[in-house]
Amino acid sequence: MSSFFAFLKRMRFINRWSLMRNTETENIQEHSLEVAMVAHNLAALKNEYFDGNVDINKVAVIAMYHEVSEIFTGDMPTPIKYFDPKLRELYGEVETLAQEKMLSTLPERLQAVYKPFIVDAEDNPEWPIVKAADTISAYMKCVNELKAGNDEFKEAHDSILAKLKALNMPEVDMFLETYMPALGKSLDQLNYYEIK
Repeated sequence: MSSFFAFLKRMRFINRWSLMRNTETENIQEHSLEVAMVAHNLAALKNEYFDGNVDINKVAVIAMYHEVSEIFTGDMPTPIKYFDPKLRELYGEVETLAQEKMLSTLPERLQAVYKPFIVDAEDNPEWPIVKAADTISAYMKCVNELKAGNDEFKEAHDSILAKLKALNMPEVDMFLETYMPALGKSLDQLNYYEIK
């Protein structure tokens, strides 16, 4: 018996942004899907527009599993995670143990297949794209919260946007220019936007 998918199903119970007032909750399961879709698109942009040679499907799979350790650790809010370098180091060790625990829930012959995506994700050359996609997902959350009138996300919005611009990744800049103007629009506005 393997508990891998039973644990994955629990991702939907772990909410993000727990220290902030949210107009709409977001769990790590839906966040992981969004990050996978954004990472896949970033990799495609890099390949098609900036002479990249990225395996877009591998990027998506790494992104899909990038939060599985939080099944065991919960979502550590950023202000706490980065409060002190020693705390960040300890949390990193706990994350690694949680990743190894998750890997151990798979049938033994599959563990080597999943190890690059669950335990060794940050060692992959594709990791910077996944990390950028994770940051874009956070930025998209902030944009939506601000559009809903929630000023609680103003500082996060500004600091995350600055972080994205500082990445100096042309595919990230192109993603922001291409997709962000439509974010937060109503369905009627989106239909009109696409028709024009």
